[in-house]
Amino acid sequence: MGPGSAKQRCTLHRVRDTKVETDNMALARGRRSEGAFNYWPGFVDALSTLVLSIVFLLSVFLVVQFFLSQEVTGKDKALEQLNAKIAQLNELLSLEKLGKLSLDDQVSQLKAGLASAETERDRIKGLYEGLAATGNDAQGKTAELGKALDSEKAVSARALAQIEVLNQQISALRRQLAALEEALDASEKRDKESQNRIADLGSRLNVALAQRVQELSRYRSEFFGRLRAILGNRPDIRIVGDRFVFQSEVFFDTGQATLLPEGRTELDTLATALIELDKKIPSEIPWVLRVDGHTDVRPVSGANFKSNWDLSAARSISVVQYLISLGVPAQRLVAAGFGEFQPLDTGNTEEAYKRNRRIELKLTER
Repeated sequence: MGPGSAKQRCTLHRVRDTKVETDNMALARGRRSEGAFNYWPGFVDALSTLVLSIVFLLSVFLVVQFFLSQEVTGKDKALEQLNAKIAQLNELLSLEKLGKLSLDDQVSQLKAGLASAETERDRIKGLYEGLAATGNDAQGKTAELGKALDSEKAVSARALAQIEVLNQQISALRRQLAALEEALDASEKRDKESQNRIADLGSRLNVALAQRVQELSRYRSEFFGRLRAILGNRPDIRIVGDRFVFQSEVFFDTGQATLLPEGRTELDTLATALIELDKKIPSEIPWVLRVDGHTDVRPVSGANFKSNWDLSAARSISVVQYLISLGVPAQRLVAAGFGEFQPLDTGNTEEAYKRNRRIELKLTER
C-alpha cells in the first residue's frame, strides 16, 4: 500500500478515536445527569417528613396550649372563689368573741396554703410561657405541667377541707356565743336584782348607823354631862367640841410620863364613869374612849425620851394602863400620841406652850 493509504488509515483511526472519546464523554455526561436526577425524590421525602413533623408538633403545641389556657383559667376562677370565701370567713371571724386566736392561726395557715397555691399557679404560668418560647421540649413540659396541676388540685382540695372545718368551728362558736349571751342576760338580771337588794340593804344600814350614831351621841352627851358635873368648873379642864381636854400638869411633871397622885385621883373618877357607861351602852355599839397625848414644840430634855412623839405616846399609854387597872375594859380604850403637831395655840409664849401640853379624851366609834 502507498503512502496515501497510510495517511488515510491514520486519519480514520483519529476520527474513530475522536468519536469514541466523544461517545465516552456523552455517556459520562449522561451518567452524571442520571445520578443527579435520582437524588431529588429522597430529598423531597425527607423535607416532606420534616414538614409533617413540624406541623404535628405545632398541632400538639396548639392543643396543649388550649387545654393549659382552659385549666389555668379554671384555676384562676377557683382561686377567686376561694379568696371570696376567705374574705367572708374573715368577716365572720371578726364578729366572734371566743376562740379568736385559734381561728386566726387557722386562717393564717389557710392563707399560707393559698399563697402557696398562688405561687404554684405563677410557676405554672412561667412554665406555660416557657413552653410558648421553646416548643421543642413541649412533651416534657406538658408532663411537668400536668404534675403541677395535680399538685395544685390537691392543695385546693386541702384548702376546701380546711374551709369546711372552719365553717363547722364557726357554727359551734355561734352556738357557744348564743349560750353565753343567754347566761349573760340571766347574770345581768340577777345582778340588777342584787344591786336593788344591796341598795335596800345600804339604805337600811345607813339608817341603822345613823341610829347608832345618834344613840352613841346620846351616851356621849350623858357621859360628858356626868364628867362635867363631877369635875366641876376647873381652869385646867375644859371641853373643846366633843373632847375633854386636861392640861398635862394635872397628870405629869414636865418631861415625864409617870402619873402624879393628883392625876390618879382624877382618873379614878373617870374610870367609875366609864365602867357605869359600859354597862348602859348596848354591846353591839363599837364605842371606845380615845386618849390623845400632845406636847408643845420645844424639844424634850433628858435621856428618857427621844422626841415629843415618844413623850406624848408614853403619857397616853400611862393613862390607858391606869384606867385598865381600875377595871375599864381594855377593848374600850385607845392610846394615841400626836407630839407637837396638833397645837391649840400657835404662839411662842409660855401660855401657848401650856395650852398645847394636854391629854384629850374623846368618846367615839372604832
